[in-house]
Amino acid sequence: MWRDAALVAERDLRVELRSRVAINQVAPFALLVLVLFAFALDPDTGVLASATAGLYWLVVLFSALLAVSRSTSIDEVDGIRDALRLSGLAPAGVFLGKVAAVAAQLLLLEVVLVVAVAVLYDPELGGFPLMIATMLAATVAVASTGVLYGAVVSGVRVRDTLLPVLLLPVLAPVLIGATKAFETAFGAEGLHGWGWCGLVSFFAVVYLVAGSLAYGALLEG
Repeated sequence: MWRDAALVAERDLRVELRSRVAINQVAPFALLVLVLFAFALDPDTGVLASATAGLYWLVVLFSALLAVSRSTSIDEVDGIRDALRLSGLAPAGVFLGKVAAVAAQLLLLEVVLVVAVAVLYDPELGGFPLMIATMLAATVAVASTGVLYGAVVSGVRVRDTLLPVLLLPVLAPVLIGATKAFETAFGAEGLHGWGWCGLVSFFAVVYLVAGSLAYGALLEG
């Protein structure tokens, strides 16, 4: 299974490196949204500073929709989905490989966005262990759920609009938990950041296990 996961992840990442979709589309979109928020919210009122964590994860989530949609579309051309089904690869391995590829792209984007947030919003950055743990847990949760629901809507003509409708409600607890954890890392008092990080980690494990078990049936569907 792990060998199959490595093969699928390598394939997806090679496709992304050659197409440069993440570099030319997803990253500029994410940075543009951060800039627009910076202009829309008056920093003098303190609203921008208090909303930094939530805005950061909203941008990550919107960018994840683009990354997941791209990951799904890779298997929709030239009969690749049928080839995966007949290849003998373990379905759980295919799922984990696609999750790893999406997660790698999101993690790289999140690091860039942290730098952008530090420049544009000037938050009180701190608690880096909590930030890193939250980023890892939330990324796994978003990537695993996105790949799973991407398989659910695969082959549907309106999948690009249906995917956000299905995915966003499921990821609401992850968005809330990651935001609360980042608020603690950004210096907010009275919040238990590691507890929220633990909640995000719980959902990451649940979504990862559920996807590994269900992906085979979706791949055959």
